[in-house]
Amino acid sequence: MTKFLLTVHILAAILAVGPVAVAASMFPPTARRALAAPGDAQALASVRLLYRICRVYAVVGVAVPVFGFATASNMRILGDTWLIVSIVLTTLAAVALIALVLPRQDAILTGLDTAAAAEARTAPASTAEERRTVQLAMYTGVFNLLWAAVTVLMVLRPGSTTGG
Repeated sequence: MTKFLLTVHILAAILAVGPVAVAASMFPPTARRALAAPGDAQALASVRLLYRICRVYAVVGVAVPVFGFATASNMRILGDTWLIVSIVLTTLAAVALIALVLPRQDAILTGLDTAAAAEARTAPASTAEERRTVQLAMYTGVFNLLWAAVTVLMVLRPGSTTGG
């Protein structure tokens, strides 16, 4: 049963967290392109798609800690320090995504949609709009860095008896 749970946990991490990490990283530069070219329907569609990927896969990503806890419980390692640190980092990554990344993506997309609907903007984005994308890129980097740290802990597993 442990091997099954671990396999599902790893697959969920790859298939759920991976797309969020990539799409969230692609969002700021794509949004900057859309901001620089008002009226570019393809750039706006790309921003919408990246935001949707982040939202949907964030929800699907809940499977990662669920199966992680099930695996750890089955392995009787819930009290191991490396696992507790991983849980804390995973929680911080989730908070970063939910509280910092997704709301800023939504705000940028709303601004782009509003400008496109009103066809009000004919000039490239303001410095403030550009700064929002830079700030979003920073928060996205924090999110990805947290997941990278969790991955390293999962691979190294301090105290592991598997030779790692």
